Amino acid sequence: MVSIETLREWALSFPETTEEPHFEKTSFRVRKKIFLTLDVEKRLACLKFSEVDQSVFVTLDPAVIYPVPNKWGKQGWTLVRIEKVQPDLFREALRTSYCETAPKKLAAHLNANSGIG
Repeated sequence: MVSIETLREWALSFPETTEEPHFEKTSFRVRKKIFLTLDVEKRLACLKFSEVDQSVFVTLDPAVIYPVPNKWGKQGWTLVRIEKVQPDLFREALRTSYCETAPKKLAAHLNANSGIG
């Protein structure tokens, strides 16, 4: 399980991330591009992945991580049930979504500082 507070803390720890409203949800953006939305009432996070990354994360726990069931899902947008997801899995999914969305220099800087290359 990942709490709303922890999710927010982790998302805002990435370089140049801002938190802004997005319709009835909260969005987390890097340079104005959304990499995460949060529906607090439904306890759902929505992350942006490449098609390959989406297929990997969905395979890991399809009851907890699954594509948005419409054209957005085919573009990599993926739902995560935050009350059920394992924290390590969510943290890696969040990092992947950020790196998918962030400019290459920011993503490379994040990966270089974490030992992930």
